[in-house]
Amino acid sequence: MSLKSERRGIHVDQSELLCKKGCGYYGNPAWQGFCSKCWREEYHKARQKQIQEDWELAERLQREEEEAFASSHSTQGAQSLTFSKFEEKKTNEKTRKVTTVKKFFSASSRTGAKKVLAGKLREIQEAKAPSPSIHRQASIETDRVSKEFIEFLKTYHKPGQDIYKQCKMFLEAMHHKRELSIEEQSECAQDFYQNVAEKLQTRWKVSPERVEKAMDQIEKYIMTRLYKYVFCPETTDDEKKDLVVQKRIRALHWVTPQMLCVPVNEEIPEVSDMVVKAITDIIEMDSKRVPRDKLACITKCSKHIFNAIKITKNEPASADDFLPTLIYIVLKGNPPRLQSNIQYITRFCNPSRLMTGEDGYYFTNLCCAVAFIEKLDAQSLNLSQEDFDRYMSGQTSPKKQESENWSPDVCLGVKQMYKNLDLLSQLNERQERIVSEAKKLERDLIDWTDGITKEVQDIVEKYPLEIKPKNQALAAIDSENVENDKLPPPLQPQVYAG
Repeated sequence: MSLKSERRGIHVDQSELLCKKGCGYYGNPAWQGFCSKCWREEYHKARQKQIQEDWELAERLQREEEEAFASSHSTQGAQSLTFSKFEEKKTNEKTRKVTTVKKFFSASSRTGAKKVLAGKLREIQEAKAPSPSIHRQASIETDRVSKEFIEFLKTYHKPGQDIYKQCKMFLEAMHHKRELSIEEQSECAQDFYQNVAEKLQTRWKVSPERVEKAMDQIEKYIMTRLYKYVFCPETTDDEKKDLVVQKRIRALHWVTPQMLCVPVNEEIPEVSDMVVKAITDIIEMDSKRVPRDKLACITKCSKHIFNAIKITKNEPASADDFLPTLIYIVLKGNPPRLQSNIQYITRFCNPSRLMTGEDGYYFTNLCCAVAFIEKLDAQSLNLSQEDFDRYMSGQTSPKKQESENWSPDVCLGVKQMYKNLDLLSQLNERQERIVSEAKKLERDLIDWTDGITKEVQDIVEKYPLEIKPKNQALAAIDSENVENDKLPPPLQPQVYAG
């Protein structure tokens, strides 16, 4: 079965939801496409490599310190003051360098082994003593969960005692590992889940059904206590991602069901109720403290979506209909701390729930919906880039309530408000057209001016202007011609006597 819809531009193939290592389980974008089991294997490989490198570094540092100590010891008689300073410097340097790898290895030297052994004994004594941060006054919910957990374990008799003891030891160990990264704490929790489940199956021969119930109660017990320390910790950028996603969803408030090809008709009262319930469930996820309860909210939301599609189409919903409707529900609900909740479930949920079953399938679809929202563009909604940018900037909105569709019970002020918004939208469009035409006219004038200038230059180049010298003025007829006297002399008047 594929998750494709050519009409809306949403392309999610079912194979893309599986682990990219090919184990057959569902993958998760938060685990780089691996399932929980394969991701843990990859993490173990990287961790073993880091431990090996740290071990080699520790051995090299130990050799350097022993050589430095032997060199300074040979000159102790002549340089007692210098040796004292060197010994103090050596001790400080050793403490600083070995601290980072001390939690993984024991010291290779005899004197170092004694110090490490003494430190381990102190840590065991501190673990046995009640921790004030773990055993501080618990909330009402924590007390209730503890009582329910104890009552549940009574039905398991001796295995229940062993489970309770291991849970207490795990909580104390996690208290001393708070300086570790959230990924390392997650790895510790996943290892604890796996070890307890294997012990119940192999040592105590508990049936798979009872093992699953026990693991659910164990997760509820320990995560209720660890929630405030491991949910959205300050050492991660989960809060920053939450704000980015929340801002993105707010900017996409104008997206309509028709743009996503959502097969849900909210005008049907039953469908409208289902949509409201789905939004309520996805928002309620943030109020839960246990990963399994958060997954239950996602599952309930998904089932309401399937019911809404079924009522609208009068036929069972398909995966092609579910994913775009889930995207629409997330856009409409804008769940708080969405990325933090997804990361929390990924890190501390029982891996068997995420790899199989409907909970894992719905959770994977939610991750795909969030990824689609983060990359949503004009092509995904079959819009032009210009319209998409205008909708994103808030210049206009595709939502227009027609007057004939108003219910008679709607307030007149609301009708007038939408009417005014429609008028403002029309005026804004007219203004944009005028500005666009004015810019076009300006460009045309500039082009016309450039064209005329070019034509004039071509004519001037083709017919260059030649300025000839001014001609000399002609001399008077009766004036004396000194240089060239070729004219006959002037006539003289003659008088005849009559």
